[in-house]
Amino acid sequence: MLRSLLLSCLLLSGQAAAQAFAQSMPNPTAGEMPGMAMDANAGQIPTQGGQSAFAAIQEVAEILQANPATDWTRVNIEALRQHLIDMDNVTLHADVTSEPIEGGIRFTVNGAGPVKASIQRMTSAHAMTMLGAEGWQFATLNTPSGVVMTVAAPAKDAAKLKALGFIGVMTSGMHHQMHHLMIARGGNPHQ
Repeated sequence: MLRSLLLSCLLLSGQAAAQAFAQSMPNPTAGEMPGMAMDANAGQIPTQGGQSAFAAIQEVAEILQANPATDWTRVNIEALRQHLIDMDNVTLHADVTSEPIEGGIRFTVNGAGPVKASIQRMTSAHAMTMLGAEGWQFATLNTPSGVVMTVAAPAKDAAKLKALGFIGVMTSGMHHQMHHLMIARGGNPHQ
């Protein structure tokens, strides 16, 4: 009889421990695939979406979904996707040459087809956004195959401008993340 009582207590305490463990684990989300529950012995799970544009869209979509004030009639995730395509084209597919000029650098940026259009959209928008920041001056001129972008910097930043080069200049400024959110919310940050 004592043995049965002890066995019952052990079973009940084991069930309680299992319930406590299960309750401490995060609940699967609505989008989680069947059979993908987190295994306590597997360690950490990945946090990146697997591809940078996908991850950027995923992050923005999660921000929008978490905000009860999101106006879903204005949200345009496709516009963000198109912008990220432009970013990819400029970053990976544009041909860039640079030429030192008095007080700065002239970047000639060329591409064919959709790359050319991406170059023209991205450089003009970035130049407009960054104009005057930290005393730097930007000017763009569309060409038949892309853009000529001239960047002038204060003398103290001459080495920095040279080291950054075209793509480093294009990545400057922490406005990109808010820019992406504005696009996804249906705004046009280039106006």
